[in-house]
Amino acid sequence: MTTFVDGPVQVSVPATSANLGPGYDSLGLALSLRDELEAEVLPEGLVVQVEGEGSDGVPTDESHLVVRAMRAAFTQMGAQPPGLRLTCKNSVPHARGLGSSSAAIVGGVVLARALVAGGSLLMDDEAAFRLTAELEGHPDNVAPAFYGGFVISGADEDGFFAVGSSVDPRVSAVVFIPAEGVETKVARGLLPERVPHRDAAADAGRAALLVAALAGRPEQLLRATQDYLHQQYRRPAMPASLDLVDRLRAAGVPAVVSGAGPTVLAFCDDSQAAALETRCPRGWRSLHLDVDPSGARLE
Repeated sequence: MTTFVDGPVQVSVPATSANLGPGYDSLGLALSLRDELEAEVLPEGLVVQVEGEGSDGVPTDESHLVVRAMRAAFTQMGAQPPGLRLTCKNSVPHARGLGSSSAAIVGGVVLARALVAGGSLLMDDEAAFRLTAELEGHPDNVAPAFYGGFVISGADEDGFFAVGSSVDPRVSAVVFIPAEGVETKVARGLLPERVPHRDAAADAGRAALLVAALAGRPEQLLRATQDYLHQQYRRPAMPASLDLVDRLRAAGVPAVVSGAGPTVLAFCDDSQAAALETRCPRGWRSLHLDVDPSGARLE
């Protein structure tokens, strides 16, 4: 018989940036901005409280994404609690390309596992990661949200996979976050079904170079972040973001659209961050973030 732990459990989950230019749907990076979640089992009912980002727009019933992820994890472990209380303190902006939905899904799965006595035996890390990828539909954000750091991920006949890769300690990032978001499905809807072979080949080369650049050759990041597959096609949905990317890259800054956008991510080292933040467009906000080596963690 499955039993639940007494008292609340707390989990924090990092923001993430996927694609990083050429690594479409395959490369992702955890960033030092975290959502904090707390949950406990109740005798009955569901109580959802949300503070911070998205608090004025997300549902507070069974359709809340964290609750849905928790329910999926409980089902996989063979137990549903009689009631739940969930509190979310959100720092990751919604609909900005910084992995808010992945943070919610990963946070929900990790919370549910922690609430079940012996949950890590019923669902090990690989099973938990694969569930998060199934719920999200693709692994590029959930992989770094779950494992931390820089992760190469994808899917094959054996299912979803994720492989971590090292990041040079000199590498950090400034993110430029616009006031208005763009839904991922809108950004994805602008992509063509086919691209020229030369573009695919060029993108593959840049993605391979990006792994090496992040690992220890940051001077190659400008060349390595050149994208040929998706960013320009998305310009109609986020013209200001692509204009900022163009301006930064023309000045020698390795800038990309973060995930599906519209946030812009620029790689830098700590000494460059303050000057880079002065380039933030009016009405936007900027944050200097480190690469977070930790994924979802119990607090």
